[in-house]
Amino acid sequence: MRGMNRRQFVSRMSAVAAGAALWSATAQDRALAATAARAVRVGGTTLEQAAMPVGSGSYKRLVAGPGWPLVVRGELAAAGSGRDDRRTGLASFVQFTDLHLADTESPVRFEYLAQYNDSAHRPQEALTVRGASSLVERVNSVRQGPYTGLPFGMVMATGDNTDNHELIELDWYLSVMSGGRITPSSGDPSRYEGVQNSGSAAYWNPESSFQDAYKAKGLPQIPGFLSGAGRPFNAPGLSVPWYTTVGNHDDSIEGSLPDLGLLGDLYTGDRKIEGIDDATAAKLAYALQHDPAQAVILLGKLLGNGGAIRKVTPDERRRPFTPAEFAKAHLNPAYTGAGPVGHGFTSDAASSGHLYYTFPLASGVLGISLDTTNRAGFADGSLGTAQLKWLESVLKSHSSHWYDTDGHVVRGGSSDSLVVLFSHHTSATMGNLLPDPYHPFEGRHDGNALVSLLQRYPNVVAWVNGHTHENRITPHGHAVPERAFWEINTASHVDYPQHARIIEIADNGDGTLSLFTTLIESAAPYTTDFADTSDRGLAALYRELSYNDPYATPAARLGSSADHNTELILAHPGK
Repeated sequence: MRGMNRRQFVSRMSAVAAGAALWSATAQDRALAATAARAVRVGGTTLEQAAMPVGSGSYKRLVAGPGWPLVVRGELAAAGSGRDDRRTGLASFVQFTDLHLADTESPVRFEYLAQYNDSAHRPQEALTVRGASSLVERVNSVRQGPYTGLPFGMVMATGDNTDNHELIELDWYLSVMSGGRITPSSGDPSRYEGVQNSGSAAYWNPESSFQDAYKAKGLPQIPGFLSGAGRPFNAPGLSVPWYTTVGNHDDSIEGSLPDLGLLGDLYTGDRKIEGIDDATAAKLAYALQHDPAQAVILLGKLLGNGGAIRKVTPDERRRPFTPAEFAKAHLNPAYTGAGPVGHGFTSDAASSGHLYYTFPLASGVLGISLDTTNRAGFADGSLGTAQLKWLESVLKSHSSHWYDTDGHVVRGGSSDSLVVLFSHHTSATMGNLLPDPYHPFEGRHDGNALVSLLQRYPNVVAWVNGHTHENRITPHGHAVPERAFWEINTASHVDYPQHARIIEIADNGDGTLSLFTTLIESAAPYTTDFADTSDRGLAALYRELSYNDPYATPAARLGSSADHNTELILAHPGK
């Protein structure tokens, strides 16, 4: 500060900060302009605009913020100059994941564990069905990939389509995807019977002036919220074909407990636990994460003599479904929508309960949907030996060459197809090797084993998944460039940021491929009005409430710019 007084120093530093902010804004503008120049159309995507929190209070409002520019990632191959002029689009599709369409009035819910597990209760969860339908509206309006211009060939929902694998939740999911009239309420259709009008300070009671723990953190009072949430509405359904991958919440009780038929009466009964003492809650939360069998026993005891129990209207539609019933429901002609019949599942799947399959994603591109759930319980997954062997046989049949376990090239296969895998779990969340109780003598295989297998087959270009509720894109590199692939993990549509992802595959004409990944948000307005409980108003509240969930971590789930709108470069196999 020699030769400069304090006022001059502060003034100079303020000017430097202002200049830095201006440079940053200018750099952002330049990046967005370059992004738009490379695209066919950016409208309706986060390349154009994205939700942004504003305000100084504990409750943040959302507004339309600037878009997120394209980030080129060259960890697996170099990005060649002039590739935009040579680019040929090969495939364009959309990933939905972790919709968690929730029957919030169900007796088999653990809302009272929210302080231990943020997914046990969310203030926005009564709006999951309407929020998912708004996401469908966005896909129908965007219609094409922003970089290839190719119309969407399909939408894949990568698991946790339901929240608690109930038949009524499955009906809502299939209706959202295929279109139809939906009443997002169970039990008594004329009144809400869940924790959000319980009068308990542990939950957000939106229609009441009662000062609960959520209102203490800034959540508002919204008259008409619950009645609006359960109001029937017409879901437009997707205008493109769609497919389903199964997730642990489609398979297990609350995505954690093995469904061995022991709690069926609780699902369809008239008693709902709304609160328990802290010591028991801590014990049950621990059991859910470490000892599912003990958790089932604790739940049974609670119904007999524990906690605050509310009488609710019984509903047989809350009955949990089996894997075979999951597949069979997709084959119902009422849910065909834009097709295909069964949405990936066949009559054989409905008989066997085997929920993995292949499908033509685009000309020369094969889609493979895996079942990474483990019916032994716990949230994480793995693959059974039979499915792993099936997968390898499929990869061989669509590859003219591959590598054996010693790294030697093997020639085979009658044709070549690029391959995109879909699963619910990620490579890092496939460590659940407990024996499947329905196949107790079959081995289980983790994410490392699957990565090793995929790297032996150069035609595998991407593995698309969910489960973590986070945006994260991981390169799986290899010393042999054609053996590398990208893992694309997308955030959920129940927790903020409530994204889905457009994925495009393009041939750059220079021995490389580009995978473009573009995030999209629902069609709901960014700004909310607490007096507006119309369908659009509720869909907007769904997004804003998810950001303000006091038990959630929106910043962690958002991911970095390298996990958002990207161009992922990799070697074109065999070229």
